[in-house]
Amino acid sequence: MNTTFSELSQALPHLALRSDVPYREITTLGIGSTLPLLAEPATPEELAELLRFTSSRGIPVIPIGGGTNLIGMDAPCPRIGIRPIRTGFNTCRTTGKTITAGAMIRLPELASKAAEEGLRGLAKLAGIPGTLGGAIRMNAGANGVAIGNFVSSVEGIRFDGTPWHAAGKELTWGYRAGSVPDDVIITSVTLELEPGDREQEAAAIRAELDARRGREPSGRSAGCTFRNISEFEPAGKLIDQCGLKGYRIGDLQISSAHANYILNTGSGSESQYLMLLTHIRRAVAETTGFYLRPEVCFFNPDATGELEKALKPPRVNVLLGGTSSEREISLLSGNAVAQALRNAGFDVVVTDVGECRIYPEMFDADVVYPVLHGGFGEDGRLQKLLEDNDLKFVGSGSAESRLVMDKIATKRLLDQLGIPTARWHVVTRDASEIPADLVFPVILKAPMEGSTIGITKVDRPEDWEDALTGEFRFSGELLVEEFIEGIEITVPIVNGKVLPAIEIKSPHGFYNYDAKYVYKDGHTEYFCPPVSLTEETLENASEYARKFYLAAGCRDILRVDFIVDRDGVPRMLEGNSLPGCTATSLVPKAARVAGCSFERMTSILVYAAMKRGGAPRNARPEKTEVRDGENLPPQRRANPVLLRLCRLLFRLALVLCALPFLISGFQMAAAGNPAGWQLLLSGVFILSAEFIFTWLNQQEKTR
Repeated sequence: MNTTFSELSQALPHLALRSDVPYREITTLGIGSTLPLLAEPATPEELAELLRFTSSRGIPVIPIGGGTNLIGMDAPCPRIGIRPIRTGFNTCRTTGKTITAGAMIRLPELASKAAEEGLRGLAKLAGIPGTLGGAIRMNAGANGVAIGNFVSSVEGIRFDGTPWHAAGKELTWGYRAGSVPDDVIITSVTLELEPGDREQEAAAIRAELDARRGREPSGRSAGCTFRNISEFEPAGKLIDQCGLKGYRIGDLQISSAHANYILNTGSGSESQYLMLLTHIRRAVAETTGFYLRPEVCFFNPDATGELEKALKPPRVNVLLGGTSSEREISLLSGNAVAQALRNAGFDVVVTDVGECRIYPEMFDADVVYPVLHGGFGEDGRLQKLLEDNDLKFVGSGSAESRLVMDKIATKRLLDQLGIPTARWHVVTRDASEIPADLVFPVILKAPMEGSTIGITKVDRPEDWEDALTGEFRFSGELLVEEFIEGIEITVPIVNGKVLPAIEIKSPHGFYNYDAKYVYKDGHTEYFCPPVSLTEETLENASEYARKFYLAAGCRDILRVDFIVDRDGVPRMLEGNSLPGCTATSLVPKAARVAGCSFERMTSILVYAAMKRGGAPRNARPEKTEVRDGENLPPQRRANPVLLRLCRLLFRLALVLCALPFLISGFQMAAAGNPAGWQLLLSGVFILSAEFIFTWLNQQEKTR
């Protein structure tokens, strides 16, 4: 860095530069040796000039800020550290309900300034010790509040020295993540807050600071080490469950007060820190099935990769999209599942499936997780391809998926099982008369659609023909059943466990597509557990759901829908083997009430699939080729009896070939002819050919 130091000094003579800065000075944890070069621009203009210089020369940089969640390096850092001087980046001004502050102002100070101006909202974040810029970068949060909730706009400078700006509505926020580009150094942020009482807000800030001091371990730390899996599975709780409080490597120790804090009790090193994090991740993975992800950031650009290399999580290929009428819902559900699995630490690859075939990503995954509603994703066709290619996947098998998807086949099974259901018939284009024993209103259903698509309520006989015309667009064979006035409930089953039922109250009494997703006619109400039904009715519904789950041969996940009539009898409507998993979907709601997070639920399903048959990742015999969108059949394994016979015949052939050489060679050698030894050697070589090739194959496999 000596050349860079000289070049920077000459090009930017007013820029404050320091060399060999101890990490103890610039990070709260204080591990590692020294940072070779630290630049401290005093103004946004000087920061932009510095970044234009480093960009033009291809010099990598790393923003530092308050250093509250940064981990130093033992070896020389290959990047220039950039820490804006606080006096130039901690200004604060208020306009109405907005407050604009520099990126280097610390959150406790910002919360106090906002309170002085009569603005409230930041009190719950006042205990976070980092700077505003760092908080925006990771969407810092506490007590159920995140900084991203208040962002009106963000200003910054890209690594190439050009200005960057984004309005709050242009940014997206997730758990400890935001969409501010990685190559942007934030310079200022505008927050929109609500008017409030100065004294009350100041008191709330003091209370939060006192509470933070009471629960945060004393000593040098980088704050929380790992991200929480969910609100049900905070990282500290998971680490504590492994009995790791107080565990230490060298001078680095897991806090006895809060297991998600690592304390530097002396002169801890980066190598010790990474070793400790690896031990924690392995223990939590073995105990809980979750793979913790670091919340801290590293000066070492290879550190995160080293952690992942030491403990690789299962790879999951989430399938979404499809081509059915439920594509948009599948996109929402699939992305929600993918994010939940990422939160749980899995390696997730998402595939937008446009046709029913095997995709390369499926072979590279430990488990395929279909979240495809309707069409080939739910009727068993995709599941059949996965089965034929010996791939592990979440959900029911191909035959079971088709059975559950087919509303007419489901009705037949219900009648066999004696499970109460509405009276029903089948109508076709050739036999479309109104069934004599059904009284209007009735329900027409396309048998292979979902998400209430292809379902029509027919109130009067004179509406029958028009309703048929609309429904025959979906299928030439339709299910017609009596309309039962009652209370709609659904009973989810996850991994064989029946979850609490959910009562559904749509705004117009009919749970159609609008009531599920659009809400044009008003929001649907959900009650879990139900509020309008007796325990006996709910127990009966749960028992019917379990009975259908087992009889249909389902596995992993199923949602069973009922209508409870006026006599309190739960009459089963249909099942769904790949139910929706959006934020408003029913199975996640029930799981949450049962104390099971979305992350836990999706993880359970992945591990259930991993336990089943199928070749493990990277150990598949031969991938099925895909040509012109068609799947060739998988190669069949050779008959083991035939293999043994071939091996025996090959050995016999070797012996027969070697015998003439051995006999002639022995005779010639006995007569004193030197050529006899050559024949003997050739015979021995032929006999040992099989063993030589076997040894060479073993050596090749172990390369």
